[in-house]
Amino acid sequence: MPKEEVQNLIKFMLPYPDEVKAAALWLREFVWDLYPQTNELIYDNYNAVAFGWSPTDKAGDVFCSIAVCSDHVNFGFNWGVNVPDPDKILLGNGSQYRYIRVREKEDFPEEYIKQLLADAYQNSIGRMKPVKKAINGETIVKSISPVKKRPNNFSVDNRKKI
Repeated sequence: MPKEEVQNLIKFMLPYPDEVKAAALWLREFVWDLYPQTNELIYDNYNAVAFGWSPTDKAGDVFCSIAVCSDHVNFGFNWGVNVPDPDKILLGNGSQYRYIRVREKEDFPEEYIKQLLADAYQNSIGRMKPVKKAINGETIVKSISPVKKRPNNFSVDNRKKI
């Protein structure tokens, strides 16, 4: 499924507020436009919908990701500790992941993030192991959690309020 395939992602994000979904979809287009040769890996997890981009179909090669939260989106770098951040805008104090919170498109520092993305992508390419069959420009649903915690007290199947 290529970038144009958004049905699953939209279904996974149904319980989230419209402004959060809009931010997530705008950020998705932002990354796809810059890295059309990469693959989008989607995870419909217990407490968030997350999707990231990888030069392969492996989660370990993901260089940036989006996590959809109840009132914002986290735009992050899976190996953010290795990405130069001269303006010190990235959050996180774990051993590897760094991110920024995005609530509105107008607050997103596009040009700065483009440079961070370029660095993160090169880091990902440098860490890659050889692959048997290259997959390029695909959207891949990697996992769907059977139980979910979502905004507005939605039930497990994400369609009915409880």
